[in-house]
Amino acid sequence: MRGIGAYLRPRSVEEALDAKASIDGSRWLAGGTDLLIGVKDGKERPAALVSLRSVTEMRGVWHDGSVRIGAGTPIADCLEDPRLAVRLPVLAQAMTTMGSVQIRNAATIGGNLCTASPCADTAPPLLVLGARLVVRSATAGGTREIALDEFFRGPRRTVLGPHDVVTGIVIDPPAASVRGVFLKKTRVQMDLSLASVAVLLDLDGDRCRKARVAVGSVAPTPRRLLEVERVLEGEQLSREVVAHAAQIARDAVAPICDLRAGDEYRRHVTGVFVRRAIEMLLAGRCS
Repeated sequence: MRGIGAYLRPRSVEEALDAKASIDGSRWLAGGTDLLIGVKDGKERPAALVSLRSVTEMRGVWHDGSVRIGAGTPIADCLEDPRLAVRLPVLAQAMTTMGSVQIRNAATIGGNLCTASPCADTAPPLLVLGARLVVRSATAGGTREIALDEFFRGPRRTVLGPHDVVTGIVIDPPAASVRGVFLKKTRVQMDLSLASVAVLLDLDGDRCRKARVAVGSVAPTPRRLLEVERVLEGEQLSREVVAHAAQIARDAVAPICDLRAGDEYRRHVTGVFVRRAIEMLLAGRCS
């Protein structure tokens, strides 16, 4: 492909790290649904592409006490795992909304996070689930974990160094009493989201014991709304409390205004989605 200096296809994480370190200006290639468009348009000119597609240790879903997902696992493969929708339904809900079948077959869960797009669909559910990223490095040595809520630094920016690679995602499934929902607004079917919300609640009747709320497409990065969580936790979720939480969510976000939607519209949708998600969970309409 024009604009690419070299194409490397390692077969292990160690080979991948060595290959990446050997060429300055090289880029990781996972599903390529984002990067290859940039290369084709001339916006990206990497010195080399280091493909992770043949690194089999980075593909798969494993269940023990936690759920472990290889960063190179395509979204479609995640959805084919029968236990994922049972143990992490809010994540599965988000994955089913991602683009076309072709996109889900190519896009990987790690790539969706590492592009650090504000509208990454897997980010809000993984934020409310307290996901951790497993990172290997050619320079720092060894393996470390990074909490997802510490991962994003800005649009298209993360805490990763040039010789780091995310190899997997670790999620501890919530307790059986916890329910979640993911809501997403698009302009047309299969479009990028204009606003998305993930809500996880631990309810005792209509009393909220624990709340996690995260948003996408309405701030420079996907983020949790801690101020909304504080309003909900320990409260009877009356109509007034829910309305207050929705207003705080609306005021807390900082969306852009672009050709697809204005900032005020995105704020409005965020508030509506927070209210709707809480009402759905209170009514028992979510898993």
